[in-house]
Amino acid sequence: MRRHVPFVALALCGALLAYLPALRWADLKLLDAQFRLLRAWFPQPAAREVVVVGVDEETVRRLPEPVTLWHRHLGRFLAAMSAAQPAAVGVDIVLPDRSYDAVLPGSDKWLLSGLLQARRAFPVVLALTVDPSGRPRPVHPPFLALAGPGGAGYALFPVDRDGVVRRYDERLGANGEPVPTLAGQLARALALEPQGAGYLDFWHGARFDYVPFHRVLDWLDAGDRAALEQAFRGRPVLLGMVLPFADRQAVPVSLAAWEPEALEVPGVLLHAQALRNLLDRGFIQAAPSALVAAAGAGAALFWFVSAGAPAVAALYCAVALALLAAATWGLALGWMFPAGPPLLAAGLALGSRNALDTIEKLRERRRLRASFSGYVSPAVLEEILAGRIRPELGGVSGFVCVMFSDIRGYTTRSEGMTPQQVIRFLNRYFEHVVALIHERGGAVVSFMGDGIMAVFGAPKPLENPCREAFEAARAMLEYVNELNAQFRAEGEAPMEIGVGLHAGEAVIGHVGSSARHDFTAIGDVTNVASRLEGLTKEAGCRIVVSRAVAERLEGAAGLVPLGPMAIKGHSPVEVYGYGRA
Repeated sequence: MRRHVPFVALALCGALLAYLPALRWADLKLLDAQFRLLRAWFPQPAAREVVVVGVDEETVRRLPEPVTLWHRHLGRFLAAMSAAQPAAVGVDIVLPDRSYDAVLPGSDKWLLSGLLQARRAFPVVLALTVDPSGRPRPVHPPFLALAGPGGAGYALFPVDRDGVVRRYDERLGANGEPVPTLAGQLARALALEPQGAGYLDFWHGARFDYVPFHRVLDWLDAGDRAALEQAFRGRPVLLGMVLPFADRQAVPVSLAAWEPEALEVPGVLLHAQALRNLLDRGFIQAAPSALVAAAGAGAALFWFVSAGAPAVAALYCAVALALLAAATWGLALGWMFPAGPPLLAAGLALGSRNALDTIEKLRERRRLRASFSGYVSPAVLEEILAGRIRPELGGVSGFVCVMFSDIRGYTTRSEGMTPQQVIRFLNRYFEHVVALIHERGGAVVSFMGDGIMAVFGAPKPLENPCREAFEAARAMLEYVNELNAQFRAEGEAPMEIGVGLHAGEAVIGHVGSSARHDFTAIGDVTNVASRLEGLTKEAGCRIVVSRAVAERLEGAAGLVPLGPMAIKGHSPVEVYGYGRA
């Protein structure tokens, strides 16, 4: 039951993530990346193309008057369009709010004449805008009157908090009331009513190119009606600025063919893309928040996945790829599914469960360490906790140095002691000796009364097991000397130990039954080491090592060759002694 409480909390958290504004930024960036991927790998043509006429730097060079006084040029452009017979024309150049006849006599007449001529041939939509305070900027009434009903629309888009335009929405009024937009009015002029708001579909349609404004006037002046019809006949046309630093908008993908890397594009291209969408399948719709919340809550089911960190990381990557692929597929179908909430919820569920499992494993390791640290050597315990020593019977072969150590005259000494005194005596000796063996990387595998069997080189690999075993034996002799000084001060008899060392291949692992077994080393090396310890009294040395050990000690000082010596149940072994008794 306790396991279900975190799941319920994670499910609730995952559902609430769908309504968290902080994740919106990440979802929008993902949407941008999805559009770039779709455009790069799966380009789709627009159902109906929009022609852009651009006022570029060459146009400005040829027409030196300020754009505010371009009435004559705009009138001539509209006249050229009358000859070309487009489906509709949108003018994304905001006309002045008053007459400039006093400055340039006859200028109004040119523009009014062009508007009148155009209106007789096709729908015309003029751009409206707002001033810095958000109030509509007026346009000279005669111009609007000739454009006719539905002949004006606001050249505005909602802008996201990062300054990027991604959405189309006519609810741009001060209180959210709908207002006509330039693209929306052009669609209505083409008998298509915009269906609500949504994300601009930046997937369909190639990058826009443009026809230079001055070229259209050149065709008009040359009477080249064929060129005008070929460029514009039957197509929606948008006129606007394509200058490098005028009317630029940040967008998720590049829309300008002449600036393939630019993510700030002329505003006229945004209107053209919106019109493309309106003339095609419409805008991308956001998935219902309830669906996103359900996905976030469902992602909490990953709480029940218990696995190691690598498996959890691999699973999360697989889930993320699957979710992103599904979200991209949904986008291709016209739906924007925010992958952030369920992805974050899945990460929280997997991460928190893995963290809990890790904490429980650490707690279990501490419990095992506390329970068994006194029963096995640290090296053996570490290997067990790491899972490298399996509980199954059997073992692996490896090169080791085996130590056998025994207290000389222990039986005689213990005869005059009570059992409690014997235990205190042995523990006093073993406490320090075992620590010396562990310091050198050895593993004590068994206590045999007053004797010790230790293995160097397994389970913890050592660069030179023989060197470590020999140094541990010498440290044991030094400790015995210190202990004897204490015994003399206490009025007790001193003690002596014998140590035998032999090296070779052995099988290291569990030996015994499935119900009770020990970790030890089995092989001839163990038998010989035991016999060498028994030779210490006969050889008159406190440490006796085989030639296999001596050869790996690199001429250790004090090591005396004793020649071949017979040992019980084995052929003679060449041995060396250290520490005359």
